[in-house]
Amino acid sequence: MNTNELLQMGAKIFSKSDLSGDAGSNLDTNSLVSALSGLTGGDGDFNLGALMNNLDAGGLGDIAKSWLGDGANEGITPEQISSVMGSDKIAEFASKLGLSEKEAAGGLSEALPQMVDNASSGGSLLDSIGGVEGALGLAGKLFGK
Repeated sequence: MNTNELLQMGAKIFSKSDLSGDAGSNLDTNSLVSALSGLTGGDGDFNLGALMNNLDAGGLGDIAKSWLGDGANEGITPEQISSVMGSDKIAEFASKLGLSEKEAAGGLSEALPQMVDNASSGGSLLDSIGGVEGALGLAGKLFGK
């Protein structure tokens, strides 16, 4: 799955989320794609490695690991999303979309796990975190080695 497909998928999940509120479900896909890309990259990019590093640094490495594997994804709360991403990033994301920060974090709490899960299936995640060496470094951080 390429970055654009991943962002499109994330936008659809976000807009269908009950947690993004009525305002979130009325957003157009292009606005959502642009806002999602700005969370970790920008210019149509989405840096999964940066997201995973933020989760790990925020003490949510076990949750992140569940998203990378093929099993069930562990949930993340909107509050955890705000904490890990930073309230300034969430506020900026919400402002771009005309949402409250609560709606923004809520939609992200449903979209991000599925985006990571889909990106890590089939190896495309390797490209976004620096190939095999990046994956080994990330795995080492996540597994404490």
